[in-house]
Amino acid sequence: MAKKKKSKLGLILKIIFSIFLVLIIAGGIIGYQYYKKIYNPNIQIKDKDYLYIPTGSTFEDVVRIIENKKLVKDINSFEWVAELKKYPEKVKPGKYLIKKNMSNNELVNLLRAGLQTPVMVVFNNARTKEQLAGKVSKNIEADSSHVLSLLESDDFVTKYGFNTESIMTMFIPNSYELFWNTSAEQFFDRIATEYKQFWTEDRKYKAKLLGLSQSEVSILASIVEQETIKKDERPRVAGVYLNRIRKKMLLQADPTVIFAMGDFTIKRVLKQYLDYDSPYNTYKYAGLPPGPICLPSISSIDAVLNSEKHDYIFFCAKEDFSGYHNFAKTAEQHNANANKYRVALNKRKIYK
Repeated sequence: MAKKKKSKLGLILKIIFSIFLVLIIAGGIIGYQYYKKIYNPNIQIKDKDYLYIPTGSTFEDVVRIIENKKLVKDINSFEWVAELKKYPEKVKPGKYLIKKNMSNNELVNLLRAGLQTPVMVVFNNARTKEQLAGKVSKNIEADSSHVLSLLESDDFVTKYGFNTESIMTMFIPNSYELFWNTSAEQFFDRIATEYKQFWTEDRKYKAKLLGLSQSEVSILASIVEQETIKKDERPRVAGVYLNRIRKKMLLQADPTVIFAMGDFTIKRVLKQYLDYDSPYNTYKYAGLPPGPICLPSISSIDAVLNSEKHDYIFFCAKEDFSGYHNFAKTAEQHNANANKYRVALNKRKIYK
């Protein structure tokens, strides 16, 4: 009897051990499957890509965006890991750098933490509000039409100390690091901060010595920038216009006529253009125009602030098309220089 009991007990133990072993193996298999869902690579791109999650997106929106871009091999495993880590409750907008061979765990952690990739906003060479809005909206979530509407809103720009014409002088061309989901309003706040930092006490003092406001310096700088591509000549050109302002002469700047007409293809300002009725036409209206005719570079602003002191009141492009100018103190000298340039234009068949 004792032997039979031992034999029966041994059999029971073997069965229990077998069941336990099966459970361990099954658990291991299930655990491994879970491990693969969480930690195995699931991103199926060749190198890298960017995932844009708009403001106000839900988890369902994120899943749809990922599916449309075909970022992952298995969307169900991504959803499972996201649910496990409670990401659906913590969706954050932005631009995210996605690298090949990322796991679901890495992707969810990136998105859940809101670890965005910064963008660089650059708006050099913008001449109009429309161009500025377009350049800005290419790099941040804000729509160009919304940026433009703020630029043209008296109520909005007044809080920064500008009007709808002078507001463009708040934008100092540079490269600005921002997050993609920056709103138009946040963008303006950032630019206002940068503007205040740019206008140091030294720059303010130099503007005061010239008898110009900060906006007026930028407006004059925009004319100087459009007059010459040569940085080393800009302080001299600025000096010409400052001399005209002191003498209460019309500025008579050709680039202001082009801006007023809105035709930036014009290469030769003809006499009939000079009567174009616009406050930006400095042949027709005295003083500086109400706003800049482009976003002047920092070098042009500093060229005005550090303008050359001289007696020139005229200048004309050199007939060798070098980009430099001939400067004159008298109308007679200027007319001679202008005639040489007209002859050179005619030789090249540049008539408008």
